[in-house]
Amino acid sequence: MYSPRFVFVVLAILSFTIVPYFQKCHAEIQVNELSFKPSSSFSIALEALQKQIGYTFQSNGLLRRAMTHASFSEENNRALGVLGAIVIETSAALRFLGKDIEMSGKNLNERISEISKVESSCMMDGMRLGLQKVVRVSPKTNSSTPAVVCGAFRAIFGAIAIDAGKSDDAGNIFWSVHSVDAGGVLVL
Repeated sequence: MYSPRFVFVVLAILSFTIVPYFQKCHAEIQVNELSFKPSSSFSIALEALQKQIGYTFQSNGLLRRAMTHASFSEENNRALGVLGAIVIETSAALRFLGKDIEMSGKNLNERISEISKVESSCMMDGMRLGLQKVVRVSPKTNSSTPAVVCGAFRAIFGAIAIDAGKSDDAGNIFWSVHSVDAGGVLVL
């Protein structure tokens, strides 16, 4: 017969080796079960948005946050929108100066402002992507207002910069989305 101490040691070893294996198997089964369940309309919209912009997020949580207005949740797109605006402006400055290094600071500032105007360029890009239909807002908030649509649009590029770990990637995605204006002709 085995001593109680021996039985205890064997059971302890088994619990540390076998239990994690079964937990892992159970977790994989749960993930597989989840993948067969129908997605929410918001998840479907996020998948479609990723295809539209030509970028697949490694962390879907970043895109979820980018498409969440402050009126909907404390976990919202405000900070991502700030980062996105900076990414867009930096990318625009690099592009404009790369084409004309002699451009005046005033002219550069005007061109950057034109791209990032809430009421025009930024909102039109966001509306073209259908962000007013995707962004989550409170029932009292109009998802089609320029500030909401532009905030979500900018937040996408902040989220991409974090997800990719590079603002250049986010800037390149911005230009591919922005250049769709006028039948794919980029107006600079």
